[in-house]
Amino acid sequence: MVTHLTEEISPSVWYGWGDPTHARPLNAGALEFLRRTLKLSSVGANHPPVDLADVRLGAVKLDQDVLQELGSITGQEHVLTDAHTRIHHAGGKSTPDLLRRRSGDALDAPDAVVFPGSSEEVGAVLALCVKRKIAVVTFGGGTSVVGGVEPLRGRFTGVITIDLSRLNQLLEVDPTSRTASFEAGIRGPAIEAALAPHGFTLGHFPQSHQEATLGGYVATRSAGQASTGYGRSEELVKSAHLETPMGDFDVGSSAPGTAAGPKLLDVIIGSEGTLGVITRATVKVSPAPKSKVYGAWSFPSFTAGAQAMRQLRQNGRRGDMPHVCRLSDTDETASTFKLGGVKTGALSRYLRIRGQRNQALALFVWEGDRAHVRARRRRSARILRQAGGIWLGPLPGKAWEHGRFSGPYLRDELLTRGVYVETLETAATWTKIAQTYRDIRQAILGALEVGGGGAYVQTHISHVYSDGASLYFTFFAGLEEDGLAQNARVKEAASNAITAAGATITHHHGVGMDHAPYLSAEIGHLGVSVLTSIKNTLDPEGIMNPGKLIPNEPHLKEPS
Repeated sequence: MVTHLTEEISPSVWYGWGDPTHARPLNAGALEFLRRTLKLSSVGANHPPVDLADVRLGAVKLDQDVLQELGSITGQEHVLTDAHTRIHHAGGKSTPDLLRRRSGDALDAPDAVVFPGSSEEVGAVLALCVKRKIAVVTFGGGTSVVGGVEPLRGRFTGVITIDLSRLNQLLEVDPTSRTASFEAGIRGPAIEAALAPHGFTLGHFPQSHQEATLGGYVATRSAGQASTGYGRSEELVKSAHLETPMGDFDVGSSAPGTAAGPKLLDVIIGSEGTLGVITRATVKVSPAPKSKVYGAWSFPSFTAGAQAMRQLRQNGRRGDMPHVCRLSDTDETASTFKLGGVKTGALSRYLRIRGQRNQALALFVWEGDRAHVRARRRRSARILRQAGGIWLGPLPGKAWEHGRFSGPYLRDELLTRGVYVETLETAATWTKIAQTYRDIRQAILGALEVGGGGAYVQTHISHVYSDGASLYFTFFAGLEEDGLAQNARVKEAASNAITAAGATITHHHGVGMDHAPYLSAEIGHLGVSVLTSIKNTLDPEGIMNPGKLIPNEPHLKEPS
């Protein structure tokens, strides 16, 4: 069964996020809060992106005969070298990516963008690129925030981007086994639209959901906002098909369990396009929830809230865990209350009357059968109340869900107003999480406040495990004249703090270029050698996504 979708893909701007018509401007109160907090003289819209016509673009370095050979595989209309297409594929969506493009720098754009229409065409394109010594970058939604889709040439004179947007079909649904197979280029909303008539959901909703693709979920080992309930990508993927420079490669199994050696599927999940191109995958699906209930609680400190999360995960009934668990620190809670208008201001005053002067807001969403979700919330409420939480009702959770995918649009406006904003994330055990939080937060503040400028760092827990939790940092400062140097300084300080704390260098953003220098601190030099050996087996010429994941690609063979 192949279900052909007529997905409407939103127009995506070349300098920012998604469809700009979905953006909502900041109100005057929010702008004044930023101006005062960050010690800015103004927050006017005085840093607009350059006009598209003024973007600097390097010359196409591929010979015409190579472009003709690519076109003979996919059709000439699916090999594009026009300026707009190349600029649109010149990188991902990190703040450095956007700063470069907004300033008019797309000099590293790929020489061509190829849109294959089948797995076989992908394989043929890779074979040609091996023969012609051309680097290849795989592009799904282009949402990487760690330099994962930068079109680096590495040792090669040319680089192409393979855009998988034509591979966007639902291939099969097995309602009895609760699995579904898709082509890798299908986007998050289209996945849910395809599963809905069958009564299922994938349940994977990262903040990039509206733009990201299934192949991207697999390639980056992503975690959705509801992964506490539905599971991370590595828990959802059963099998995948790759086209590699050495041929096609099927990993995973249709069996519910196997003892047939190390799990090769785990080599592919998180491989970030460095081993081959994921063209289809089979995933576990869940019955679409018939009901949702929401809850919000306030705790007297971030530490108290984290302890409540731990108790809920470790001491509650296993099936009672909310699908979404989100705890803001006091700074994120304060900004939420200050910027949320009259209602949130009244809520903050109510909590101060109740004795909570520095509130930490927790939001929960329970999904499932109507008969069970309210009972699960009631049992969870007893644990949260005993941990010092104050019940705030369902409305804050509903409000968060309504705007859950809007954050990236806010960054575009902030950059236009001269405000630097970026995010990073990690995860640590419950034993280490409090100290890890303090150390990373202080490292970010110290790097941002160089020169006496103002800065604001806010943090939340978004994924909860029996042995620990994630930490997601969002930070703001005035945009310096050299924003790329500013970002590099902050990223280095935070990454060093993360590795020193023994936390993970990435919980769900992936490795890409940004985290590659720190990967050996997490997996060891021998671990890096193992990854290098696998790459040498599947991609001996090193054409796949050069410069990503593997630190310095230290032992890869030189092109013959």
